Amino acid sequence: MSAARWADAALDAVLDRVAGTRAEVGERFPLYADPDTGRWVTTGRGAWTGGFWAGLLWLLARHTGAEEDRAAASACTARLADRVDDDTATRGLILWYGTALAGADPVARDLRVLAARACTAAFDPELGAVPWGSAFGGPRMLLRVDGVPGMVPLLAAGGPAGERAAAAHLECHLDLCLGEGGAVIPAWHFERETEPRRCEDPPVGWSRGRAWLLLAAADAVHRPALPRRTRERCAAAAEHLAGGATGAAPGLVRYDRELVPYAHETETETGTQAETEADAGAGAGAETGTGSGAVPGGPLDTSAAAITAVALLKLGRAPGPGAGRHRERAVAILRRLTDAHLTRTGGIRPGGMLLDGCYDAGRGVATRHELIWGDFFLAVGLAELTGRVDIREP
Repeated sequence: MSAARWADAALDAVLDRVAGTRAEVGERFPLYADPDTGRWVTTGRGAWTGGFWAGLLWLLARHTGAEEDRAAASACTARLADRVDDDTATRGLILWYGTALAGADPVARDLRVLAARACTAAFDPELGAVPWGSAFGGPRMLLRVDGVPGMVPLLAAGGPAGERAAAAHLECHLDLCLGEGGAVIPAWHFERETEPRRCEDPPVGWSRGRAWLLLAAADAVHRPALPRRTRERCAAAAEHLAGGATGAAPGLVRYDRELVPYAHETETETGTQAETEADAGAGAGAETGTGSGAVPGGPLDTSAAAITAVALLKLGRAPGPGAGRHRERAVAILRRLTDAHLTRTGGIRPGGMLLDGCYDAGRGVATRHELIWGDFFLAVGLAELTGRVDIREP
């Protein structure tokens, strides 16, 4: 079966699942779903993943062309405005991916402008980046790899000052997080007038750490607002990081054989926000998308594979001798995800669920579940293969 045929069928199933999810969750934001029943745990404000739900709704609206679906996507995007002033670098994940696929929608356009200004204002010149922030508890002055994707294009949308901040934010993270031999150091802690120190959590080996950094570097190659030197550096870094996805570099399991073993997660939201955001099942301390390193024989995380596939598709659209190889690997990852981990229609549980995502292995929460960001990146990758999305958009 050609890539277009199987990818079309898989994407149709995922988007049917999106439509069903919308009917189930109403104005709340889905977070993760039970693998046996498909029932979602939801949040009221979206946590750090709300932008991925809005992005899925925009993909559904593009697919159907229905005004009802477009209106639902726009309304969901409008609810993300509540996060504009949150002190967190995950605003990139929330407010870029929640608006990037919205086309000319005025709500999304205005929200992106507001978010770009707010994030540019949060740039710390001494740090040379937007700090991780205090919105989810813990130290504010951190740099983390999951604070780079989305944040760079969001900053770059903020005019000349934002463009300068975007380049500095990205290069600062590359300086610190890209280690020797392809290792990724996911997080650093800063204190004034002292040298930065590596954080123990998440440690080297965190599977989504490499995926997030690869995505940020691959995306930057397609951002003309960034200086040429920065884009060239990102192209080189992405090639280096992508070696693990093609079997050339150490530290990453080959996705066509076994998906990345996941990690224990310990970074948590704290206080009343976590308690009010998640329904029973997520509990107080819902995670911020962070965690520890890969555990041999531990649970898989299909979301890391889906993020990596999108990053490789971005590299496949960049000039260079490796473009075809990167696209081929991305297709292989997406095909394995759909063949082995996507539920089929007609069963007891809904079709179109990307299973075997790991939300929080350390607390034993949602260790083989459907994750909203895993669905999003799978859908984006499939949409690129079928010509419904230009991978350089999101």
